[in-house]
Amino acid sequence: MGFLAVIIAAAAGFGFGAVWYMALANPWMEAAGITAGPDGKPMGDSPAPYIMAALAMLLVAGMMRHSFALSGIDTLGKGLVSGLGIGLFFISPWIMINNGYGGRPFKLTLIDGGYATFGCAIIGLVLTFF
Repeated sequence: MGFLAVIIAAAAGFGFGAVWYMALANPWMEAAGITAGPDGKPMGDSPAPYIMAALAMLLVAGMMRHSFALSGIDTLGKGLVSGLGIGLFFISPWIMINNGYGGRPFKLTLIDGGYATFGCAIIGLVLTFF
């Protein structure tokens, strides 16, 4: 059941990302310096980032499941709070460092860090549901 939970949690995190970035598409593209084509989508859009994102979600969900098992995180509340903590205190600061050194706008850090925070919370919630 653990492997299935990881797949479902990764899918939930990926799905949340689709909703998050569709809602924030224009501010994100502006902050990231991405030019939109006539259809409003990023120029040169390719499936590669989506494939990498799906694989990344599997890695994150798998490691979170492993960490949760070792730490005894086994309730929905613990999963939610732990996921929030992972996103807010591990992943978001790393995004901030990378964006800071890259001279990217702080708005991009807020958008990407928000996804990391809430996406990890969702993954944590789903992992403890199974």
